[in-house]
Parts: sequence; structure tokens; C-alpha cells
Amino acid sequence: MNQRSFGLGLLFLMMLVWSGCDSGEYGKETKTEPKAESTPMSPAEAPGMAETPQVEGALMATAGVAGAAENEEGVNHFQQGHWDVAQEHFTKAIAANADLPEAHYNLALALDKLGNHADATNHFKKALELAPADPMIAGSKILQAHVGG
Repeated sequence: MNQRSFGLGLLFLMMLVWSGCDSGEYGKETKTEPKAESTPMSPAEAPGMAETPQVEGALMATAGVAGAAENEEGVNHFQQGHWDVAQEHFTKAIAANADLPEAHYNLALALDKLGNHADATNHFKKALELAPADPMIAGSKILQAHVGG
């Protein structure tokens, strides 16, 4: 092996070693305190910070109920922006369980994305009728814009 190759190899090795250590304390034991679990702060606990707005997205149904599997498939497509495919799955979920509020809500979201606002409004109303106490449905800004809440 020639001297130049050896020198470049040594230089590379030194750079590799130096880049792996960010202090002069290499090899010494360090102790860290466990982090406390984080809990969401209420607006009262965080003065000056507004409450974080909810992202309007498709909702999962309770696992095991009729229509939940089709609803979940629709949610997956909705999250990818496949509004028309999501619409098909949400429609199948409603066919399997006409009283599934998440499927009506999600179908309304997909219909809204597709520009079918009249049908979206009807499904938002049905979702609200089926689950008036569900904060994700009743508190939805897009639902409120459609139904006049």
C-alpha cells in the first residue's frame, strides 16, 4: 500500500471517529433523568396559548361494528386524497350499517372534497342526528359550515 492511500485512509478514519463524538467526555458514563409523562395542557394552564384547533379528518368507527372495516378502508383512501375511492368505501360502510355516524360524517367529507355539497350537507346532518354528543362530529367546523351551526 502506498503512503498516499495510507494517509487518506488514516484521515478518513480520524474524521469518522471525531464525527461520532461531540464532546471530550467520550467513554464516560452519563446519567439522564427519566422524562415525566406529558399530558395535554388546558388553555388555563398555558396562558397566552390558544387551544390547538382540531384537524378536520375522517373518523374511525369502533372496531367490530358492522361497516367498520369498509369505513377504515375509506379513511385510508381519504388520507391519501383518493376522494372518489373513499366515497365508495364510506357508501359500503353505510350499506352495512345505516346507523354508523362516522361513515356518514366521512362520506360527507369526501363528497365535500368532490364538490357535491348538497349530498355532503345531508350526510353531515345524518351524522349529527346519530351522534349529537360526539365532539369530533358536533364540533366539526366543516359540518357546522354545511348545516349552519
